[in-house]
Amino acid sequence: MGSQIPAEDSIVVAVDKDKNSSSAVKWAIDNLLGSNQILVLVHVRVKNSPKPTLDSNGGLSDEATQNIFTPFRAYSARKRIVVKEIVVENTEASKGLLDYINSQCITNIVLGASSRSALGRKYWTHDVPTMINKAAPEFCSVYVVSKGKQQSVRPAAKSLPSSAPARQPSSLAWSAPRSSNSGSEDSSRFSYTRSEQKIVESEKTRPEKGPSNVPIDNLHAPEMTNPYKHTSQSDGSMRYARISPRSVDMTSENLDFTQVSIKETPMNGSSSYLVDAEMKRLKLELRQTLDMYNAACKEAVVANQAADELNKWKIEEARKFEQARFAEEAALAIAETEKAKCRAAIEAAKKAQKMAEIEAQRRKYAELKAKRETEKKKQAMNVRSQNDLRYRKYTIEEIEAATKKFSNSQKIGEGGYGPVFKGKLDHTPVAIKVLSPDAAQGKKQFQQEVEVLSLIRHPNLVLLLGACPEYGCLVYELMNNGSLEDRLFRKGNTPSIPWEIRFKIAAEIATGLLFLHQAKPEPLVHRDLKPGNILLDKNYVCKISDVGLARLVPSSVPDCVTQYHMTSAAGTFCYIDPEYQQTGKLETKSDIYSLGVMLLQIITARPPMGLTHHIERAIEKGKFADFLDPTVPNWPVEEALKFAKLSLKCAELRKKDRPDLGSVVVPELTKLSEFGMSSMPSIGS
Repeated sequence: MGSQIPAEDSIVVAVDKDKNSSSAVKWAIDNLLGSNQILVLVHVRVKNSPKPTLDSNGGLSDEATQNIFTPFRAYSARKRIVVKEIVVENTEASKGLLDYINSQCITNIVLGASSRSALGRKYWTHDVPTMINKAAPEFCSVYVVSKGKQQSVRPAAKSLPSSAPARQPSSLAWSAPRSSNSGSEDSSRFSYTRSEQKIVESEKTRPEKGPSNVPIDNLHAPEMTNPYKHTSQSDGSMRYARISPRSVDMTSENLDFTQVSIKETPMNGSSSYLVDAEMKRLKLELRQTLDMYNAACKEAVVANQAADELNKWKIEEARKFEQARFAEEAALAIAETEKAKCRAAIEAAKKAQKMAEIEAQRRKYAELKAKRETEKKKQAMNVRSQNDLRYRKYTIEEIEAATKKFSNSQKIGEGGYGPVFKGKLDHTPVAIKVLSPDAAQGKKQFQQEVEVLSLIRHPNLVLLLGACPEYGCLVYELMNNGSLEDRLFRKGNTPSIPWEIRFKIAAEIATGLLFLHQAKPEPLVHRDLKPGNILLDKNYVCKISDVGLARLVPSSVPDCVTQYHMTSAAGTFCYIDPEYQQTGKLETKSDIYSLGVMLLQIITARPPMGLTHHIERAIEKGKFADFLDPTVPNWPVEEALKFAKLSLKCAELRKKDRPDLGSVVVPELTKLSEFGMSSMPSIGS
């Protein structure tokens, strides 16, 4: 405690309870503290009473004040740093730190930044870092640290003067002296350490100086070389006053009027009392003047802030006014544009309404015209059917006699058109198809089938012998082996068809279909090609039947892209062309898809659902032979595979990917039919 600490061997850090103090200590250790320097921690204890409370050893008894150093002790112990703790008492923290800097000639001090915001620090100049920056002596460098980083630094303007007094180590601050009317007490008191007590005792042995007056100008003495002066009283007691080594700043908040140099003057009690009273009055007046000045400064700052805010508000209002004006002009322009668009839309609506009325009249006239033409056409067809000589007409009595009045024993089939009965007309076995009363388009199909079968003849098309137009009965030649579907699935336990005959049937179906597609003047599309509509005679010669759904494709469409748009797709599920079903565009290749599915059924005797997919997978895995009809022995697998691949090409989803019937399908099937017939010489001959 008694040894002096050189200024260059210590770094002083002002500490308090806030977080910035810890940040300042860590920053000082990391950036300023050298290997041989001592870290001095200074804490200012602010007291309302100028008289501190001392314990028996002359130290502070407040444990809370001492606990401030506890975290720094632990941190410095970990860092192995020598730390000296100083507690200074004063009425204000900034005054205590400035007194300590001046008295100890501190050359480096580190402070934690103020907790105020940037705006608060700008207009509030009473925080400790700001006060120290302004009032610290020029030989002292002031560092302000915030959140572990250097916020500001005020470097020393000059070096420490060589005549500066030696630093007195102290762990306890002094308190300002106060006057007393009691004759037994000293007129001023102060607290000090044991080392300072020795200095005071040595001062008592000095001879008293002569009396001198105390002028008011001495309140502003720039600097005192001796920090202690004494005056003698008539009762022989001594009174000491601590002198600040710096001048008093009369324009700042850092004034400490207790630190006044008073020349030693021998005076009696009354004169000393008068001087003290005058001093108190002058101090009070000066403090009041400074308070008024500070209040005026604050009001001026507030007024400046208000003026700045008012100016900003005016600028902002002007900007908003300009924006509103521009927005109003833009809104007016948009409104004019919208009005013009509205007028144009109204005119366009009027024109559209007129056009719609004209179109409605035209459509009404067209509907009436079409209705009249339809009625005329129906009448003409009825007359034509009555007078048509292209087929033989049978009476209903003849039909009933041939079918034994439509007995179930004579029934041989059932279709979408109606039931089919066998019988004899003109001593010839015939098949009679009778129109069902609930058939949706029975009459239309009747007329269509009569038209088609009356106009064309082909060995692979069923032969129409006659009809009864009044009751919608069609008379065909009788096919003894029934439909291809019944024979493939062996209805009635009939024997399976040999593979040679199956190849021949496939070629005959393709040939008959090609004949329909090449009909003149307009091609015919069957639209319902399936095994149920392929009939077999006793020699397994196939003939295509049920052409009631056949359509005449207009000749205006080129032959290379023969297609016809239908409002609704017709045909049987699993056999109908997917592209025709989706788009309604009908062409001759729509029958090619149905043919492909039917050809796969001819060699596999399996249902059509998903058949193309299963055959493709079987071919990829090399298991195609497992899908051939097991009731037929000795399948030629290689030729059957060619037959299956041709069938898969016909069943492609897109029409453009399907082969041509005349140039590809018929020749290939004819070759396979000839191969099969060559394996059966007796049938081939």
